Amino acid sequence: MLGLTSLGIVHTAISLIAVAAGAVSLIRLREISPRNTLGRVYVWTTVLTCLTGFPIMQHGGFGKPHVLGVLTLLVLALAAVAEAGKLGRFSRAVAVVGYSATFLFHLIPGFVETTTRIPPSRPWIQDREGPELQAITGLLALLFLAGATWQVRCLLHSTRATRWNDPSGTPENRISHR
Repeated sequence: MLGLTSLGIVHTAISLIAVAAGAVSLIRLREISPRNTLGRVYVWTTVLTCLTGFPIMQHGGFGKPHVLGVLTLLVLALAAVAEAGKLGRFSRAVAVVGYSATFLFHLIPGFVETTTRIPPSRPWIQDREGPELQAITGLLALLFLAGATWQVRCLLHSTRATRWNDPSGTPENRISHR
């Protein structure tokens, strides 16, 4: 089927679950977070996607997709550290942007594999390194930057509103009026 091995089919199925969970999470909640079921499904299926992708060597050995898999796992680890609050005041923003970056990392090989395999008789794009796919990757990167900027602005806005309206008077929630 489309030149996929058995492992390739399993890898693709898992990645489609991850992409669906990530898309729904981004649309509904404006972020991907392992603090909810949808986010946990996304994170674990993303990890499985990376792990099942490492043994796939159809294009000549360890290559760009494998590097992207390693990068994805590193960014997931960073986002998890940030989610645990280990990066101080930047923790929340790093976590949100990190999980969103891993969604971008799913889309890049997804577009490459889809456009170079479908339709099987004459794929939409012939060259995996061609200008069309470079343009698509560039557009995805711009969309990610716009989305990440929006996510951080929303976080800053909600943090400021929470601090301003919080009657607890705790130092971390109180705005200084000096």
